Amino acid sequence: VQLVESGGDLVQAGGSLRLSCVGSVNTYNAYTMGWFRQPPGKEREFVASISWSGVNQDYADSVKGRFTISKGNAKNTVYLQMNNLKPEDAAVYYCAADVHSRIPVMSASEYDFWGQGTRVTFSS
Repeated sequence: VQLVESGGDLVQAGGSLRLSCVGSVNTYNAYTMGWFRQPPGKEREFVASISWSGVNQDYADSVKGRFTISKGNAKNTVYLQMNNLKPEDAAVYYCAADVHSRIPVMSASEYDFWGQGTRVTFSS
């Protein structure tokens, strides 16, 4: 399974971005998917996860109410809509797949496949 993220960009505080993650196989309706991020100089952290059905989501407290994870009509696509962006959201964002789970998963160690990341930076 190969994952490719896109959508990272230079943004201003209060702005919005939508990140996309496209997989190499059309079976994402059977996987739990997640988004993680790694801010500069910090460890990777959980952002959001979505169940295989798309019905259940889980979010980090820092992004609740601002970010939305969803699955696309094309079953191999997952999105992260990010609104009201803050400077502390600057990071490399990674998409991940947990092929053993059906519910949202917060632990990075549970995920089996990872993308290369897409960068979100802030303009001063």
